[in-house]
Amino acid sequence: MIKSLTGFLFLLCCSIYAQQDITEQELKQHIEYLTSDDLKGRYPGTPENDSIVDYLVDNFKSNGIQTLIQEFPAVMRKDSSSVTTWNVLGFLEGKNPLLKEEVVILGAHYDHLGTKRDHIYNGADDNASGTAALLEIAEKLKANEHLLQRSVIFIAFGAEEQGLLGSKFFVENPIVPLKNIVLMVNMDMLGHLNEQKHVYMGGAGTFPGGVELMKNLGERLQLNPIVHAGSVGGSDHVSFYQKKISVLGLHTGGHDHYHQPTDTIEKLYIPGIVQVSNYIYQTLIHVASSDKKMGFIKQE
Repeated sequence: MIKSLTGFLFLLCCSIYAQQDITEQELKQHIEYLTSDDLKGRYPGTPENDSIVDYLVDNFKSNGIQTLIQEFPAVMRKDSSSVTTWNVLGFLEGKNPLLKEEVVILGAHYDHLGTKRDHIYNGADDNASGTAALLEIAEKLKANEHLLQRSVIFIAFGAEEQGLLGSKFFVENPIVPLKNIVLMVNMDMLGHLNEQKHVYMGGAGTFPGGVELMKNLGERLQLNPIVHAGSVGGSDHVSFYQKKISVLGLHTGGHDHYHQPTDTIEKLYIPGIVQVSNYIYQTLIHVASSDKKMGFIKQE
C-alpha cells in the first residue's frame, strides 16, 4: 500500500510492546527531553535536530510501529541558508482488505526556534506538547490496532516554524496517493487546557459529520470543544487542505509565552494534555475503525 520508497529510509520495527494508556509520566518524559537546554531549541539543520530525529525513530520502533524518515531541504527564514532536515513517519496498516487503502494521518511538528541573543527557545507548548501527544497516541493505537479498518500514518514534521516546510514537502512527495488520505489531524500546542476545558479546532466541517463528531466526543470526555467548520488556520494541516484533503487542526489556545523563551515545561498543564490526547485518540478510532464514507468538503 505504500508507494515506492525512493527518497526514504525504511526502518523495520524491532519491538512489539505498546501500552494501552496515555500517561502523564510518559508525556512528561517526552516533553522533558524535547525541551532540554541540551537540544538548543530544536532548530533545523543542527546536530541537536538530528538527535531528536533519532529519538522519534527509536520511540516508534520500540512500540512496534513501522518507521520511515523523509529527508528534505529547508531554507531558513533568518538568513536564507539551506539545511537538511527530516519528517519522521510511523505506519499502522488497517485490517480491512479494501479500506486499508484509505489513510488517516496524525501529525505534529517537532522543530522550534533555536536560540536568540543567548536565550534558548525550548518550545514546550509549541510544539513539544503536540510531539509528545503524537508519540503517546501512536503507542495507544498500536496497542489497539486490531480495531483499525483504515490505515494510519503518524508524521512528526520538521521545519514547520520555517513555513510549514515539512508538511509541504510531504504533500509533494507522499508515501501514499493523496487521494487515499481521508483525513489529516494536526496537533500544535496542546499544553494550556484552561479551567473551562476549551479545545479549539478548525476544519471540522471539511469532512462529513465532523462538527457533530467533535462536539459529541468532547462532551463524553468532559471537554468543551470550540469547533469551527472552517477556520483552517496556519499550521501543518494547511498544506493538506490546500490539496483538497479533509483536515482537523487542534490546539488549547494562545498565551503570552508563545514564541518566547518562557515557553517552558513548568508552564504546561500535563493532565490537560492527557485529556486532549485521549480526545484525539477517540477521534482517530472513530474514523479509522469505521466504514463510513469520507470526502472533502471545502470551507470558506
